[in-house]
Amino acid sequence: MPDNSRDTDARPSPDALLERAERETRGRLKIFLGAAPGVGKTYEMLISGRAKIADGMDVVIGVVETHGRKETQALLAGFEIIPRVTVAYRGQELEEMDLDGILARKPDLVLVDELAHTNAQGSRHPKRYLDVKELLDRGVDVYTTLNIQHVESLNDVVSQITRIRVRETVPDSVIDMADDIEIIDLTPDDLIKRLHDGKVYVARTAERALTNYFTPGNLTALRELALRKTAQRVDDQLLTHMQAHAIPGPWAAGERVLVSIDHHPRSASLVRYAARMASRLRAPWSAVYIETNRSISLSEEQRDTIAATLRLAGQLGGEALTLPGREVTEELLRHASANNVTHIVIGSPKKPTWREWLQPSATDQLIRQAGDISVHVISGNEKDQTAQRGVKAAATAPLFDLRAYVLATAYVAIALGVGVVLDQVLDVRNLALVFLMAVLTSAVLHGLRPALYTCIISALAFNFFFLPPRYTLTISDPESVLALFFFLGVAIIASNLTATVQRQAAAARQRARTTEDLYLFSKKLAGTGTLDDVLWATAFQIASMLKVRVVLLLPEDGGIAVKAGYPPDDTLDDADIAAARWAWEHNHAAGRGADTLPGAKRLYVPLRTGRTAVGVIGLDSDRRDGPLLTPEQQRLLDALADQAALAIERVQLVADVDRAKLAAEADRLRSALLTSISHDLKTPLAAILGAAGTLRDYLSSMPEEDRNDLLSTVVDESERLNRFIANLLDMTKIESGAMEPNYALHYAGDIAGSALRRAAKILERHRTEMNIPGDLPMVKVDPVLFEQVLFNLLDNAAKYAPEGSTIRIRGSADAFSVALEISDEGPGIPEGDLDRIFDTFYRVRKGDQVRAGTGLGLSICRGFIEAMGGTITAGNRTDRSGAVFTIRLQGTNDIPKLDELK
Repeated sequence: MPDNSRDTDARPSPDALLERAERETRGRLKIFLGAAPGVGKTYEMLISGRAKIADGMDVVIGVVETHGRKETQALLAGFEIIPRVTVAYRGQELEEMDLDGILARKPDLVLVDELAHTNAQGSRHPKRYLDVKELLDRGVDVYTTLNIQHVESLNDVVSQITRIRVRETVPDSVIDMADDIEIIDLTPDDLIKRLHDGKVYVARTAERALTNYFTPGNLTALRELALRKTAQRVDDQLLTHMQAHAIPGPWAAGERVLVSIDHHPRSASLVRYAARMASRLRAPWSAVYIETNRSISLSEEQRDTIAATLRLAGQLGGEALTLPGREVTEELLRHASANNVTHIVIGSPKKPTWREWLQPSATDQLIRQAGDISVHVISGNEKDQTAQRGVKAAATAPLFDLRAYVLATAYVAIALGVGVVLDQVLDVRNLALVFLMAVLTSAVLHGLRPALYTCIISALAFNFFFLPPRYTLTISDPESVLALFFFLGVAIIASNLTATVQRQAAAARQRARTTEDLYLFSKKLAGTGTLDDVLWATAFQIASMLKVRVVLLLPEDGGIAVKAGYPPDDTLDDADIAAARWAWEHNHAAGRGADTLPGAKRLYVPLRTGRTAVGVIGLDSDRRDGPLLTPEQQRLLDALADQAALAIERVQLVADVDRAKLAAEADRLRSALLTSISHDLKTPLAAILGAAGTLRDYLSSMPEEDRNDLLSTVVDESERLNRFIANLLDMTKIESGAMEPNYALHYAGDIAGSALRRAAKILERHRTEMNIPGDLPMVKVDPVLFEQVLFNLLDNAAKYAPEGSTIRIRGSADAFSVALEISDEGPGIPEGDLDRIFDTFYRVRKGDQVRAGTGLGLSICRGFIEAMGGTITAGNRTDRSGAVFTIRLQGTNDIPKLDELK
């Protein structure tokens, strides 16, 4: 949490005080952090909980997983355990922590195991750490456990070490919330011994774990990660404590590196040295540029060097900062002291020796005033510059403005006129103030050079018209010589100061406008959800801020293609296509004004992120020759391109996640299909084969009644197999979009009667009732598809309703639609399954006596009804137990006449 306040008084940091105040308004969080499962996190948490009970605190257990470990199980005695709640999920009953029960109980401290746990679907929060955050916000202290492999920022590192990708992770912000982190450390040998002794996993699981995960190398690496993460959090807490209590640093409890850069090319080598030092020390580091009054006079090339050096620091993993200050040394030390910096890297002084006598360099002052901070003076290499853009800069506006000098002359003329009037009443030496006013006016309105010009002609006019002998440039009075000399000196100093203030104000206004534009651009990008929106916003913003024409190109089918432009433009000639492809493949600028393929119409700049290039920006303007952008515009383009590249990468990552979800869903459906086929094909085939084999072997000796039973079995199971294959074919048609209903007007009662006759054998153990009014409006449906829908619903009701119960079909109509309800007297549909009852291959959990289904019937019903423009819903009966399915279709009483049909 860097503190960049310019106040040099020993006052606490407002940010640190605010963070401290926020912590005091919520509960305290303590994390027991381990390198791997089995190190004793839960055991230690329970021991600490017992100690708090002995101290008189009200302690309860929210959730603790003992994993069958006897030592851990024994420690639960004496704790109040909040009963868990049951959550229905995919036909199973899962137990989760009762968050509402804990909040109602409101203890002083609650123990919550396995912080990274994913809650069952239907819980209030998807993750357990969100439950913990709610407890903390309500003022309840929490003890919890966490393994280092579940920390989000270390997920890739752990995956590389163990070759296992951990799916359940906790954001680093949760670790930052912790008031205390206790590392539960165990050597790899001791942990492996616990594993052999069966104190972590059961024997078979332990054997696999020893082979794949619990190797000495893996455990050592994970142990180091846990220790370093804890040390990093403790270091952050120390820094916050120092800032909150205004304690001057450094306290060398942990290493921090700071490198000071300037406009010299050698700054790149200083940044690289600081990055290497921080890597050796395994310490955080930052690169700082101190912007003083002298920064206003830097050339565009020098400003470009500073921007490129700060960009290099960010690419090397450091924090890039620009801090305003009066003096470099003063601001560097203030920042270093506030942020507990232990090492400062700075370049060696380049001033001549005689200038060092007049004004010591920042390096010399830093060495004398650094105190306990180590100062590393590096000569640097002037040739070790940052990566060159490879793009020529356009010339900036000329410095000479004739209009400013003409106006400056006019100001002197006005001052001369006023002086002639006042000459009658004022002493000649006081008239110099009138000319000084002209100098200041010129400095404020036009800058330093016109102001210096005003100084010279004001001095000449003052001498010529007012100093004796008048109307000559000769000065006879020594006092007048002295007055003219001081007038010229004061005018030069005043004009210089005024022009400096004017330049600073203009720079501040320009910076504020740019910052506002960049903020609005980032806000706009944050609100976009599609790639087209991101590209359009980027093209428009770059075009409006840089006054150029813009095209954006993204990779496509092994090449690169135009995806957006402002003004809209999607035509590129061969030279432009070659330049764009080269910029994409080499991650370097190409085209107009660049070192590569300068004959192209546009300048092409790659869009880069920390991972890779994501696209190319093409720029063009009305000027047909010469470079496009000034150095300042190039720096602005870098900022815009960085934001755009991150936004494009974000959208692409979201799309990748969606594709991964679709692939996972396809795998799930494929697995469900294979499972369904393996069961639903095998069962009827086995029955058919068994019955046919028995008939073949024992036909002559078998009684006629038994032969008829076996033949009925063959027929029944063949029909069942036929229905299953028909369902698969129907589902394939629905998924492929090839379903084309053959519409006609029909009376729903006729189709329902046909479905009942077709399902007679399935419904032979149930009673059926059909109540469809004779005046029910006609419905426009495909009779074959609609009958199949009703058949599937009747088949579904027969599976779940007990034998002897009644299955009803009831019809009704309102002003807009015709409704058919198929209800049964079974157990009904669980509330958690109502939203998924029509999903493909989804089956509601059934009892052992209920024959299994394929999970296709209801999905086909929805597909057929929606294809015919209707809706189907599932619910439970309100008068008794049982499910009810409601079909709604548009009805009509307008029966076409026979001649119209002809």
